[in-house]
Amino acid sequence: MFENLVHQEIKKSIISDIKNTNLPGAILYAGPEACGKLSAALETARILSCHIHPQGKWTCQCPSCLQHKALSCSNLMLMGPRDCSLEILAAKDTFLYAYKNNDSFLYATRYLFLRSIRKLTLRFNPIIWQGEKDFSKIGSLIDLINEDLEILDFPRALPAANKLETICDDLVKQSIKLENDFLYDSIPVNQIRNMENWAHIKSEEGKKTVIIENADRMASSVRNALLKILEEPPSDCEFILLTSNRNAIMQTILSRVRTYTFASRNIEQQNEVISRVFHKENLQSNIQDFLLSYLTVSPQTIKEEAKNFYNAICNRKIPDLSKLVKNCEDFYPRIVLKIFLMNLTELQRPLLYSQKGTEASAKCMKLLRECWDNITLYNQKPQAAFEILLRDMSHINILNEGVFQVK
Repeated sequence: MFENLVHQEIKKSIISDIKNTNLPGAILYAGPEACGKLSAALETARILSCHIHPQGKWTCQCPSCLQHKALSCSNLMLMGPRDCSLEILAAKDTFLYAYKNNDSFLYATRYLFLRSIRKLTLRFNPIIWQGEKDFSKIGSLIDLINEDLEILDFPRALPAANKLETICDDLVKQSIKLENDFLYDSIPVNQIRNMENWAHIKSEEGKKTVIIENADRMASSVRNALLKILEEPPSDCEFILLTSNRNAIMQTILSRVRTYTFASRNIEQQNEVISRVFHKENLQSNIQDFLLSYLTVSPQTIKEEAKNFYNAICNRKIPDLSKLVKNCEDFYPRIVLKIFLMNLTELQRPLLYSQKGTEASAKCMKLLRECWDNITLYNQKPQAAFEILLRDMSHINILNEGVFQVK
């Protein structure tokens, strides 16, 4: 059990509770980013649905375990926002490298790539997206992804190198489009209600599991809808909530789950994870920075562009927004936009040291959120969204007598 979860002592408690049938119907895995919470949740789901006793051996070949390993199990529901694109890019690179060099870990990297994409597509389960206006478009895109995944899936022989690379490139493009265009930043309340209906349907194939990632990002109406089912969860369905910010979760939800706290891994431990999963050696990098290295625009470039944008506001100048968008590759995939806005958030943080600055900061944070929504929800072009952001932040700066300070 949990052989794929390294440098996390908390797994001993989880294993003990599973073996002693002491695992409650609703649990929370809490801990920092990139500490293995999703891996632990997926492994928990596999173990609980295993048909063989003793339950949950990693080498188990029962149909349920095989389906869970491939992330193709009908008893698994995965919900919530996640930046999947970088893991998909890293997994593709690892898989193709192993293929070209006929490495001994080709089998493992093939699974890695397939699973990285299904961690995204699982979030578009037709059951929970029922009634969504865009689902016909989503369904067409997922059909294309599944057609390509079927060519790469076990037990088929892999195609020739040129065709394999083309298929992998297509899968990456389709997956990034799916994430960018359709994945919500917060779960809509109707998806929780659809999930509840599914959870109460008895399954003949073993225990169901619902995994809700970034559970701290839910709106109040969604939290209340989830609370209803957590009060009396179905006996044959496990609920696993994941969060990097436990304090942001509603207290009434916390009172209905058992928390398992994951530790932060040091650099050496994170390097070991990178080595085991992506087969990259001699790195001195944390997992997040390693994944960010797969962006076509470097995090340092994004940081510099955010600084230039902020300083232009401080100096009451108009930056070249077309150049900004070009230098940031049109903010695609959307994690580039997230990094840019996070840098702007950090640049304005010193405003909090004065009363006037605190009020200006609160208004800026609202504008940054609106900019994110304008681009990701309402499909506004980045340049148009930044024109609005520039205008409104400049207005705040002028009204507050130049409270923004050049960086």
